[in-house]
Amino acid sequence: MRSFLARVTITALLGGAALVGAGLPATAAPAPTGTITAAPQARADNAIAWFSSRNGSTAYQGYCEKAVENAYGRTGIYASAKANWNDAVRRGAAHRGDLNPPKGALVFWDIGAPYGHVGLATGDGNFWATSVNGRIGKARLPYFSNYLGWAQPNF
Repeated sequence: MRSFLARVTITALLGGAALVGAGLPATAAPAPTGTITAAPQARADNAIAWFSSRNGSTAYQGYCEKAVENAYGRTGIYASAKANWNDAVRRGAAHRGDLNPPKGALVFWDIGAPYGHVGLATGDGNFWATSVNGRIGKARLPYFSNYLGWAQPNF
């Protein structure tokens, strides 16, 4: 039994490669490796690329929360930017008034509408959002009035 476990361990360490003469069947499956998720930097880069590829589009006017969620490959997480911000505040994750959000952070405004506004920070003082000159665009923070701050996406 010990010899068999040693061969299984070696096979798993080699990524399931067959060991000649090891006595294991040729169809031995590799050990499970778990779920692979994108690193935070790659997720932020992908979300920024999503916005960049839609630069000038009016398809998301009035749907800023949906846009940032879609940029991260999600949808239907929060009913509005205001609900997203309020959740960040409740969780202690909100960085109130901070104009230096890291790349990929969500930036929030209280623009007087009941739903608020949200965009995606690029990490260099700029952000992508809907409603920049009436369409998806890139602008310098704070751009809109009543900047609230930023929080990392909770999705």
